[in-house]
Amino acid sequence: MPRRKKGLKIDAWVNLDKPYDMTSTQAVSLVRRHLNAQKAGHAGTLDPLATGILPIALGEATKTVPYIQDSDKTYEFTVQWGEERTTDDLEGEIVHSSDHAPKKEQIQALLTKFTGEISQFPPKFSAIKINGERAYDLARDGQDVEMKSRTVYIEKLELLEHDESARTSTFICECGKGTYIRAIGRDLGRDLGCFGFISALKRTKVGPFELNTAISLDILEKMGDNTPTDGVLLPVEMALDDIPALSVTLQEASKLKSGQACSFISRPDIQRLTDIGVEINPKDPSPVLVILQGKPQAIASLSGVELKPVRVFNL
Repeated sequence: MPRRKKGLKIDAWVNLDKPYDMTSTQAVSLVRRHLNAQKAGHAGTLDPLATGILPIALGEATKTVPYIQDSDKTYEFTVQWGEERTTDDLEGEIVHSSDHAPKKEQIQALLTKFTGEISQFPPKFSAIKINGERAYDLARDGQDVEMKSRTVYIEKLELLEHDESARTSTFICECGKGTYIRAIGRDLGRDLGCFGFISALKRTKVGPFELNTAISLDILEKMGDNTPTDGVLLPVEMALDDIPALSVTLQEASKLKSGQACSFISRPDIQRLTDIGVEINPKDPSPVLVILQGKPQAIASLSGVELKPVRVFNL
């Protein structure tokens, strides 16, 4: 007889405002404990010294995590000029220093170099795996970690505030998957000839999750069993807001949930697909959210006129 899972079966997203000096794993554990949920995970690591949006998936929402991990993100961050550190943030040891303080005009003139597709070397203290081991574990052991450059996309990098006397500058950055803000701060400092590291970092947006609707751990901790969860537990399909949603019949839903494909070959069926903006192309499969009576059933892949289940929800 299978062991019964502890906790409640909760299938939802939590838009958490992660506090300072806490790992993403610790935050997930606390959310899971406060809500007494059976299963939980997060959609994109946030550094311990960073604050802001950490989307946490509960139950069946964990099946949609990759869609949030691939989404665009927005950060506000402050660079302290004059030092470069091993971790590229406050935690690290100083490896380079300079008395030079950059001018506002110098910084602004450099920002176009850091927009669009750029190549960056991730920090040596990062979660990237090298031969099966985390880079930060190797770096902490004193090993010389050689990071490979990667191409990332920066939609926007804007200077919000510059304090020349404090030698700090605050920026907003809208970027794609895999971008390291610590690397941006480090590289800006190098290009300006003054060095720099991230002294404050806040993630304000991840896909559909925004800071103004986020919830703190303090509020979650104070929630009792009878506390309404409206605005706290967000629907599983929130992670799939940019995927076309297709309403299906009970028979079609049953087939897809049992792992079988459905064919849409009649004219009315094809019209159902075109009505939701899906391009019928056998060479370029399209993701589709399958819905029955407003309830998510599966994530499917449409190849031509054939709809195949990719992930099935047990809601």
